[in-house]
Amino acid sequence: MTGTDGGQVGEASGSAWSPLRRRVFRDLWLAQFTSNVGSWMQTVGAQWLLVGHGAAQVSLVQLAASLPMLFLALPAGVLADLVDRRRLLLVMQAAMALVATALTVLAFTGRLGSWTLLALTFLLGCGNALNGPAWQAVQPSLVPRAELRQAAALGAVNMNLARAVGPALGGVLVATLGVGWTFAVNAASFLAILAVLATWRPGAEAGAPRPGQEREHLLAALRAGGRYVRSAPRIRRILLRSALFVPGACALWALLPISAQQSLGLGAAGYGLLLGAVGLGAVAGAAALPALSRQVGGDGALALAGTVFAGALVALAVGPSVPVALLALVAAGAAWITALSTLNAALQVALPAWVRARGSAFYLLVFQGGNALGSLVWGQVAQHAGVSVAMALAAAVLLGGVLSLRRLPLLGGRADPTLSEAWPEPRLAVEPAPQDGPVLVTVTYLVREGKAPAFVTAMRKVEASRRRTGAVAWGLYRDTARPERYVETFTVTSWSEHCAQHHGRYTGADHAFETDARTLLTRDPSVTHAMTVRH
Repeated sequence: MTGTDGGQVGEASGSAWSPLRRRVFRDLWLAQFTSNVGSWMQTVGAQWLLVGHGAAQVSLVQLAASLPMLFLALPAGVLADLVDRRRLLLVMQAAMALVATALTVLAFTGRLGSWTLLALTFLLGCGNALNGPAWQAVQPSLVPRAELRQAAALGAVNMNLARAVGPALGGVLVATLGVGWTFAVNAASFLAILAVLATWRPGAEAGAPRPGQEREHLLAALRAGGRYVRSAPRIRRILLRSALFVPGACALWALLPISAQQSLGLGAAGYGLLLGAVGLGAVAGAAALPALSRQVGGDGALALAGTVFAGALVALAVGPSVPVALLALVAAGAAWITALSTLNAALQVALPAWVRARGSAFYLLVFQGGNALGSLVWGQVAQHAGVSVAMALAAAVLLGGVLSLRRLPLLGGRADPTLSEAWPEPRLAVEPAPQDGPVLVTVTYLVREGKAPAFVTAMRKVEASRRRTGAVAWGLYRDTARPERYVETFTVTSWSEHCAQHHGRYTGADHAFETDARTLLTRDPSVTHAMTVRH
């Protein structure tokens, strides 16, 4: 939706829970919840196992789980756009189940040292990194566009409810049966999501090759994803807002186990109670999110979330009592889900299908990278200056991000990622082979008198469109003999890549930008295609 600040993040429609009425979304949501509960139970067991080793090593659990995203997110995004996403998800979930089983066996046999635990946590993080972009990319296909915001909010509710239930159950298991049982339950939890994925039959995915077009190769697809993000101001701004929120907010997740033990004097069950308060806040935040977003828009929601989360961190830093901590964590849960849902919905509304997983990979790279590096930094600060100081500094970072919203808001304007077939087919005497190229496309325009400045301005958006969809070079030239005559040139690496511009990448927004420029012409432009001459 477009709020009062112009931040367009998808029109909220219906209730906060409306996506759960759709069977496939509901089944996958419940299966993911089961798996997330198991993951959080394991996290509690792992962190509690390392509490005696100090704050720095406890924070390494978050680092080990998040660091793989820095190296694998982009390749995973390419894979998810090129291969069957359902099969990729099945393989990754099965691999993570095997790693979790190995962790369980080592724990029960008494062979699980701290560094082995961190290494296996890192492997699970690798599975999550390879799984993440594909999972993000399938979500918009499960609900109508009008429900994307609620679907994004329910995804965050899923994680935060699991963050509440999982640690609570994990604390009980640690206190009664031992750490090993948290790992065992996590290994078993993968069976739920594997069962749903095995029976799910998605429809045909966007991006299948068309006539004259080959399926992208890995390196070419990676470069295409990078070009798209570089030429998409809306996506870049979403990534920036994530980078300004996550590193400060992650201090809560990295340091809460230490705060629970040292400042509040709680055991494993008490730590689970604290995370239960986060889950309660998440549910409340999700229920209020549609109405909130209609009232204040995307930027208002981000500003409110950052301010409330910073206040919760300050409360934990200066008021170490259980009642204060519980209230602060309820507020933090609501703020966390508001920020993540706003950013995620804005991303999914803006990304076209052909690059959805790669765009999501960049988002996950920023999110998990900020989480990993932030956890490391706050762990070190807490080790040397104390948990309270670390949380206070993290609050200051969050407030700095809130203040930056005035100059760096989410971008409004057009966001129509649906495919368009409005680009006319090229007229050719000879059909090139898919691998032939590079291709030089030349478009000649005759601009109406007095409209040259407006035409040049409109063509800036056309340039971004060409680059997003595959152009590696672009130029706009004015004829010195006929000032009304402009020539646009752009180069694409192959004929297959140019066919992809026509069929699989040209969206409604791209067509709107081109239409704006063409309204300033005296007649339709002429187009030529030239191929590199091979000697």
